[in-house]
Amino acid sequence: MHPQSQQSSFSFAVHSRLEDTTPGAGGPGPRHGRTGTITTPHGEIRTPAFIPVGTKASVKAVLPGAIAELGAQALLANAYHLYLQPGADVLDEAGGLGAFMNWPGPTFTDSGGFQVMSLGSGFKKVITMNVPVDADKEGADDRVAVGKERLAHIDDDGVWFKSHLNGDRHRFTPEISMQVQHQLGADIMFAFDELTTLMNSRGYQEESLERTRLWALRCIAEHERLTDERSHRPYQALFGVIQGAQYEDLRRKASADLGAMDFDGFGIGGALEKENLGTILGWCSDELPENKPRHLLGISEPDDLFTGIENGADTFDCVSPTRVARNSAFYTPDGRWNLSNARFKRDFTPLVEGCDCYTCTHYTRAYIHHLFKAKEMVSATLISIHNERFVVRMVDDARAAIDDGTFYDLKAEVLGRYYA
Repeated sequence: MHPQSQQSSFSFAVHSRLEDTTPGAGGPGPRHGRTGTITTPHGEIRTPAFIPVGTKASVKAVLPGAIAELGAQALLANAYHLYLQPGADVLDEAGGLGAFMNWPGPTFTDSGGFQVMSLGSGFKKVITMNVPVDADKEGADDRVAVGKERLAHIDDDGVWFKSHLNGDRHRFTPEISMQVQHQLGADIMFAFDELTTLMNSRGYQEESLERTRLWALRCIAEHERLTDERSHRPYQALFGVIQGAQYEDLRRKASADLGAMDFDGFGIGGALEKENLGTILGWCSDELPENKPRHLLGISEPDDLFTGIENGADTFDCVSPTRVARNSAFYTPDGRWNLSNARFKRDFTPLVEGCDCYTCTHYTRAYIHHLFKAKEMVSATLISIHNERFVVRMVDDARAAIDDGTFYDLKAEVLGRYYA
């Protein structure tokens, strides 16, 4: 696919498998969980790993140096947003995403497909996780959020969409997505795919899956061309994206089809019913190559993380830790609490007793409660640091537990307490 000297800078090695370290645990059926190492031109990622999201080349309210201190191994940025502002050419001129934001470690960019489709339907940041009863009714495939207009229009070649910033019209195709992401310069990027939701009919899911398969082939071809053309830049790994919604045959077909292509790894995306997350991920892991990493897109809740790890996901990303922090919510081993509550006004303890993050070792709940009430911006910074550390550490602990054979004990302890 690529000159060996370039591609050799990216690799994935499996270290230990959950089914080997805890045989017979976790119930019937295969357990695809494993630990491993992803090697990139900008360093290693020990997996499983949680990857904080820096949508616009910034983890909201947090300095890049603080992200490194809290143990994050890599960051993920958003191709759609960076394409619109400041422009992929600006990041290319700066030396790529990492150099632009002064982050020395590995970086990911998504393809922009999620934002084009979700913003294009007016749903903004939320794609429904529930199957509507009228999903197969006429018109369901063209649904938009109430009071919104459709900003994205899909054809077999690509997508026309309007910028949510100023209404300008733009075109994304597989080739353009690859060109944008090569300019952004992340170590790992994703093929351009069509996001479907659980609102789409079965017939549309089949059409979309074939469209995404053909787009995947075009992404690979353009990625090869750009890799050769831009040989002065470090090699960028390309991950295919597995769609198929809640349908077993479609998920397995997508995994087998893309798994046979020359991708460096895979993203598992699209709408996933929460209660079936593990089952759906298991279908994909059954079919995907064992020797390539799997990234589960948009996941950070503790139960979802343990389910994802158990069923074969190697890396995860989600905006939730910083998003909820801006509304004063912080994670504790006993669940998620809101610091704006009056009971914290005179609480002079850390957010979590014994937490090793910068916030918990320097500040009290009472102080951060005051900052939030006073609308001081640093409140979001301090809570975000804690929340990112909480999720990063949880996945790090799960990784260690797979290696030492205590994964299911840890899962029962953590989830039993968090959701009590």
